[in-house]
Amino acid sequence: MRSTRRLTAPLVRCALVLGLLLAPVACGEPADSKVTIMVPWSGKEFEAFYAVVEAFERSHPGIDVEPQVTRALTQQLDAAVAADAEPDLAVLPSVGAIAKYQQEGALRRLDVDTSDYVQPFRGLGMHSTSATTGTGDVYAVPVKADVKSLVWYDATATAKPPADWAALRSRHYTWCLGLESGPTSGWPGADWIADLLLAGKGVDAYTAWASGDAQWDKGPVHGAWIAWGDLVGNAVKGAARTDFRAAVRQMPTCSLGHGTLSAMDFDAAQVRKRRYLYVSPPGRTLQVSADFVGKFTGNESADEFIAYLASTPAQRMWVNRPGFALSADRQVAVADYDDPVQGGIAGMFHTSAYTLCFSAADAMDPDVSAAFYRAVLEYADGAPEGPLLKALDKVQAALGLARSKSPPLCAAP
Repeated sequence: MRSTRRLTAPLVRCALVLGLLLAPVACGEPADSKVTIMVPWSGKEFEAFYAVVEAFERSHPGIDVEPQVTRALTQQLDAAVAADAEPDLAVLPSVGAIAKYQQEGALRRLDVDTSDYVQPFRGLGMHSTSATTGTGDVYAVPVKADVKSLVWYDATATAKPPADWAALRSRHYTWCLGLESGPTSGWPGADWIADLLLAGKGVDAYTAWASGDAQWDKGPVHGAWIAWGDLVGNAVKGAARTDFRAAVRQMPTCSLGHGTLSAMDFDAAQVRKRRYLYVSPPGRTLQVSADFVGKFTGNESADEFIAYLASTPAQRMWVNRPGFALSADRQVAVADYDDPVQGGIAGMFHTSAYTLCFSAADAMDPDVSAAFYRAVLEYADGAPEGPLLKALDKVQAALGLARSKSPPLCAAP
């Protein structure tokens, strides 16, 4: 009699649960579907992302999203792919990473329409290569974007600086320079060098470099490296061991900062009050970047989540959460941004006045980018640029090209 009770009670409980849920789920099976996503974000960036996660879960009560947070995303994702233990989704911080995983066959094709996204965000690194079937296949979606070619200043302490790299060098401003950023330390200097090359030599020279067709130790690349050293001057001392966000927090003790609004770590209320303002060097080119999301498993619930992340409503929500994210979705208008400074930067995506170019380091093979970042750190610590650039030429020659040359590195929105 006792054994009958043990058998009957679980069946009754299961029947009650099934009746309450009104779902055809067999007893003993989980009612919810889980989606894992590997992300590199922390602090305000993660807070903004998780607000979108919670909104998705409210509208999709049968799906739970489980973020896996890591600062060493590239290394951990590589290890997971090698061990056949991939997350369902992962943030891919560069178009070079998208190309790498696509060519390895690790990325799944997505049924997501990116036609509302401005170029080059729906082009480079997100389409099939000659080694895959079909053309125009989407393999990753840009969930948040940035403009890197900005010079920031504290308007309460510093007069508006000139919007010209040569003039900035001649004025001898003091720069808030930090290069430390965990596993990717060095990238702030790499972005600066890329901006100087793009502004000074134009799209063709920039594209040749990012594609592996230009030498590092001579010509435009060498010239941009020297120009960066001249520009930042004494600020380079100790920069390799200074956190890039902490450096900007020294403003106005130092005069100017360089990079995206999201990297400046400004107080949001002070940005809204226009205490912190920016200039973009003259010309019609801007260096941009994005965080993309790609799919690594056959989990159908992951398809629902990634489609939601790329949707206009989710993008509108994300840009008005902490972290100053921008959207490359042209349906997210400037007026949709609560912060006018942030919205003004987003407006650069809504005009044909600029040509937008992905960060050169982002378009390179990830191993080339990593070597580039290390060289920046060594240069900041006093190493001469000559041997460093010759070594980068050898790394580039050994690894070859990371991506098909057919998608554009640069494009007008």
